[in-house]
Amino acid sequence: MSSNTVTDRSSALRHLPMPSKACRDRLVRTPTIIAMAGLPARGKTYISRKLARYLHWIGIKTKVFNVSEYRRAVTTHADKDFFDPNNHESMAVLNQCAKKALEDACEFLVEGGEVAIFDATNITRERREFIHDFCTQTYCFRVFFVESICDSTEIIEANIKEVKLKSPDYKDTPKEEAVADFLSRIEQFQKRYEPIDDKTSEKNFSFIKIFNCGERFLVHKIGGHIQSRVVYFLMNIHVLPRTIYLTRHGESELNVQQRIGGDPPLSANGKGYAEALAQYMAKENIPDLIVWTSQMQRTIQTAAKINAPKEQWKALNEINAGICEGLTYLEIAQRYPDEFAARDQAKYYYRYPGGESYQDLVARLEPVIMELERAENVLVVCHQAVARCILAYFFDQQRRRRFTLYKSSAPHRHQINTDGVRVSDGMYSVGIGSGQHSSRKAQKLST
Repeated sequence: MSSNTVTDRSSALRHLPMPSKACRDRLVRTPTIIAMAGLPARGKTYISRKLARYLHWIGIKTKVFNVSEYRRAVTTHADKDFFDPNNHESMAVLNQCAKKALEDACEFLVEGGEVAIFDATNITRERREFIHDFCTQTYCFRVFFVESICDSTEIIEANIKEVKLKSPDYKDTPKEEAVADFLSRIEQFQKRYEPIDDKTSEKNFSFIKIFNCGERFLVHKIGGHIQSRVVYFLMNIHVLPRTIYLTRHGESELNVQQRIGGDPPLSANGKGYAEALAQYMAKENIPDLIVWTSQMQRTIQTAAKINAPKEQWKALNEINAGICEGLTYLEIAQRYPDEFAARDQAKYYYRYPGGESYQDLVARLEPVIMELERAENVLVVCHQAVARCILAYFFDQQRRRRFTLYKSSAPHRHQINTDGVRVSDGMYSVGIGSGQHSSRKAQKLST
């Protein structure tokens, strides 16, 4: 791909006012292109989607542009021979798809996006130099490369079997045939593969190299707040299967009175839920389980009888309702009608006087999310607002939808795999304010 392939649309966008390079390097929120790099089956798309989910969650407008999806829109036939570097016809198609995806990514940033993730192999130095020059010189965007390098045969084969065989490229193809074809596809890419090298013309590039899914990292010339956040996240993500359980605390004495906040103990029903939860977790028999609670007594009491090490997190405390702590919603409407109406209009941004907003809560929970990404098997016992924000992260919910996710205090189990999050309801259901538990069959959902 070369600069003379830029379309008229990109030429038009080029004439929009853009900051100078010096200005770009000083501005904190300069739009950023994150360009993936590496051979197939190295987890680039997995990383791209998880990174986009994280950036969405902290409020950064992000979109992934996957070149394979552009290619499938052009041709449905793509066996190993399609990727042969000597197949000039197919190479032209691939270059055209990459060019279109990069143009769309830049257009997204011009129109108000903050981060565009260019998900492609980008295995040659020539391609990466073009991406860098096109994005920095034409648009004055920042560019950050993320290269995934893996020489572990076990990891590569697992990725092929768990992810690549589900690709539309291998629909109705026998498993053994599909694996053989994909391995041959990798060989075609290896013929041209040039890893990012800071001893070459790429010495001024900003990049991170990830070796064997996080065994080792190499970070080079980080520029700006967003790139720092990206590196922070990428150095914490977990790719091995594990289980995360999420439950709201049992019914509290203030729940019985329909009052919010405070630090009340469990009600009789809440204690019954704590018993049921302990029995459920014992039956699950999760190895090396760790239990996290807030520092409030209703979560501590809910987890008390579970036979596992426990940690208390201040970050998991319920949202601070400020002057409304201990009131019912009816009392809030009567005493503070303007505040009640303001909260109803913008629930995510509304901050209780002397308290917190959901936006504040998301910022407070970011260290928890990082530890959840690193952790093995964990049970999180928390509060309604906290559970909503954590579930919003795993479901990649936008801010305007974040607060319709969680309608009960049932334990939710999250099986985290390299292809996303699979969620199943727990074996006990507890309605808000009732604390009555009943067994039910787990139902699996895919996200």
